[in-house]
Amino acid sequence: MQYNVYKFNWEGNFMATVPKKIWQDSYQLYIGGQWRDAEGGKTFDVYNPANGEFMTKCAAASKQDVDNAVQAAWDAFPAWKKTSTAERAAILLKIADIIDANKEHLAMIETLDNGKPIRETMNIDIPMGSDHFRYFAGVIRSEEGSANMINENTLSLILNEPIGVVGQIVPWNFPYLMAAWKLAPALGAGDCIVFKPSSTTSLSVLELMKLIENELPPGVLNIVTGSGGKTGQYVLDHPDICKLAFTGSTEVGYSVADAAAKKLIPATLELGGKSANIYFDDCNFDKAIDGACLGILFNQGQVCCAGSRIFVQDTIYDKFLAALKAKFESVKVGLPWEPDTQMGSQIDNRQLEKILNYVEIGKAEGAKVITGGAKAKVEGGEKGAFMQPTLLADVDNKMRIACEEIFGPVAVVIKFHDEDEVIKMANDSEYGLGGAVWSKDINRALRVARAIETGRMWINCYNDLPAGAPFGGYKKSGIGRETHKLIMNAYTQKKNIYISLSEAPSGLY
Repeated sequence: MQYNVYKFNWEGNFMATVPKKIWQDSYQLYIGGQWRDAEGGKTFDVYNPANGEFMTKCAAASKQDVDNAVQAAWDAFPAWKKTSTAERAAILLKIADIIDANKEHLAMIETLDNGKPIRETMNIDIPMGSDHFRYFAGVIRSEEGSANMINENTLSLILNEPIGVVGQIVPWNFPYLMAAWKLAPALGAGDCIVFKPSSTTSLSVLELMKLIENELPPGVLNIVTGSGGKTGQYVLDHPDICKLAFTGSTEVGYSVADAAAKKLIPATLELGGKSANIYFDDCNFDKAIDGACLGILFNQGQVCCAGSRIFVQDTIYDKFLAALKAKFESVKVGLPWEPDTQMGSQIDNRQLEKILNYVEIGKAEGAKVITGGAKAKVEGGEKGAFMQPTLLADVDNKMRIACEEIFGPVAVVIKFHDEDEVIKMANDSEYGLGGAVWSKDINRALRVARAIETGRMWINCYNDLPAGAPFGGYKKSGIGRETHKLIMNAYTQKKNIYISLSEAPSGLY
């Protein structure tokens, strides 16, 4: 995948300050086709992670607000489930058109709210989101039920029917893109939705809802904002929700799975990772170095499938480490709205402190800081949460920094000798979400890719996440697959119509 630097049509100069306010003074809940305040007018504050400045207030949904959202969804469901696939596909395509027409606005909102560079939101997050709506518009038009003659006198029909009202919860690292991943298939399936974004990053979803609200019947899509511990839990525990979908940490994933199990409803979970990025000595060296950066620096390393464990064959280890160090030190960490910024702000200072603490843990375990390891200094971002791109070497695969998800731009570099050794080390993890292998020997690359216990293995690339290729985890990295038509099975249920064509009675009575 090739990335370009876009030019922007914003008024003013997006440098040390953001001169043009493009967000609202406050945001409400969206329930039953209406924007409304939370019960009792409760709100929470939203801050720009790059400069620490207050941005706006969002409504904090109560249990009653969630009840109202679920009821609105059920009120809308009888009519929505009867719409044809052609009608729903047309709506998905219209939503994609609206996203494309408002790309710059949505990209900047995401950048300001999340801290990720504008070049990423413009090149990746926003256009990939619209592409998911286009992809699932095509999927639902092409998906069919089945008919089977069991015998000469018996016909079995299998139909796909929407599951009902679904609860969806997404994290702060990809708030808009994760929303697209979940909304497109659920809407396409004919379900109605109660959607909760992260309280840290709610703005892009709310701004998207403002743009598309006239395209959906009231109640089909409802947005409730608030904390995970309260609003999110109200969604998880609601007795009238038929399916849960969650992206986030494995720790919270246990709670989601437990809530679903107690109600005997399905759940799809995309959870944490500690992915292996494996480099053999015959790799395309320049592309490999670029791939290592893409694996751990993209979105400031706040990616569940980040290539955080870099395994390098011993014959190129020293050369590789030196080149990667130089590349890391050339990366521009800066204000995320500046077009030439390559790495923006972490989500907040709490996350920054967590990352810095892991660096100290690594040093205590015997790892060596090759570069980085400290907060980055950014002019105009003194109150922001900026981290230096960090490499830790002399790492053993059993160290905490090699086992636990750091969720930041910190890679551990581990030496290996041969294929069998690296496969064993890569699989020695409770996670299995992503990973990659780099080699010009396609036979070896395929052997290793097949041997690694993970849901996605890239070969000679990293962090490509297009629609049409299934993404999801093995082991403690999750249940289910997204970004592919397979996810439609999670948002539909199978209706079997069993038809006797015989005119004769059974003969049993």
